[in-house]
Amino acid sequence: MVLIDGTLIATQRRTGKADRRNYSGKRHHHGLHFLALTDEKGRLIWISAARPGRTHDNTAARQDHILTHLRAAGLGALADLGFRGLDNDKLDPMIVTGFHASRTHKLTPGQKTANRVLAVGRAPVEHSFAHLKNWRTLTKLRTDPARATQLLRALLVLTNLEVNR
Repeated sequence: MVLIDGTLIATQRRTGKADRRNYSGKRHHHGLHFLALTDEKGRLIWISAARPGRTHDNTAARQDHILTHLRAAGLGALADLGFRGLDNDKLDPMIVTGFHASRTHKLTPGQKTANRVLAVGRAPVEHSFAHLKNWRTLTKLRTDPARATQLLRALLVLTNLEVNR
């Protein structure tokens, strides 16, 4: 089993209209969006290419064909509500997400408990993102997405070396 999540790496705003797509309306900040896969202990396995900050988790997962790769490897994944609707296979789901509440649909106590258990299982991926974002060089990132992808993948290796000591 793997854990999957997406995050926004905040960057400094670059000039020009081309940078407008890097603005995340949800976070109200410019940045680059990355997906990451970790194992159940939180060790980073894979990081996607950099995408504009406005990219949704589902869109990034579809572009990277995450579902196809998981099925080919025979792996399941725990994910947050940002991945709802990605895996619509009711009989053999590969991606497990929590239950979503709305104004008209309140969660039952069983669904709330299931969401808590899922949150506990997903905590390592959040910790791995925190370790990755500790690198000070990311706070001053002001480069194009291709270079940011190379930088983040290099930091992935360094983070794994540092955390696994």
